[in-house]
Amino acid sequence: MTYVACIVAAAPIRALGSHRSEMVSQLLLGEFAKVLEVEKDFVKVQCLHDGYEGWCQTSQLTEVDEDVIRYTNVAYTTERNAMVRMDNTAVYPSLSTPVYDDGKELQLGKYELNYSNVAGKEIYDSFDGKIIARLANNYLNTPYLWGGRSSFGIDCSGFTQQVFKVVSINLMRDAYQQATQGEVVGFLQESICGDLAFFDNEEGRITHVGIMLNAEEIIHSSGRVRIDKMDNQGIINTDTGQRTHKLRIIKRIR
Repeated sequence: MTYVACIVAAAPIRALGSHRSEMVSQLLLGEFAKVLEVEKDFVKVQCLHDGYEGWCQTSQLTEVDEDVIRYTNVAYTTERNAMVRMDNTAVYPSLSTPVYDDGKELQLGKYELNYSNVAGKEIYDSFDGKIIARLANNYLNTPYLWGGRSSFGIDCSGFTQQVFKVVSINLMRDAYQQATQGEVVGFLQESICGDLAFFDNEEGRITHVGIMLNAEEIIHSSGRVRIDKMDNQGIINTDTGQRTHKLRIIKRIR
């Protein structure tokens, strides 16, 4: 079995092995994946974090030994001005990028990552709504990007996934998959900070997700990461007053 690690801040994962193919997700610096198939300039990978599959450019990855992927000493970047040294050059990682081995050096194939200059790195082993709100607010005004999982550009489910992993909760990749996790909250008025709200389209398919800040506000990635109003029917854009998303279900994941 061959494993690889990402050696750029955010590597696109595409539906097909071509630069013209749509981006469906991303790997962040130091994240690992299993190689499924190899072509000339692309490899098909399965992300170890969430099992997502797609094609990634070979030059943005490095092959690693299986022992390296078993690191358990990991935190995540929580400040936008973090900097990682890779072979004495600077890489400016996204929020929620893994930081291994208490900030020491990590050998990824022929590359050496040094985390000593990463100022903000955190991980929590229990859920706390106030922490969720703070982590989510760090992404405010990040542009929406289909398939994005980084603070350079992020989609709705990438946003929730990245926030929750810092509190040791692994969410699946897509909104409809995340909707299968956790327990149902019966009424909007019962929702608390950190609950996930899911929204469907006219065909009844879940296509959007956001994080409840309280029973009346939600933070989500729509155009950009923003805070909007909520009622029993769904999201109301605070800038335009228009209803943008129809509420389907609220889930509590702990």
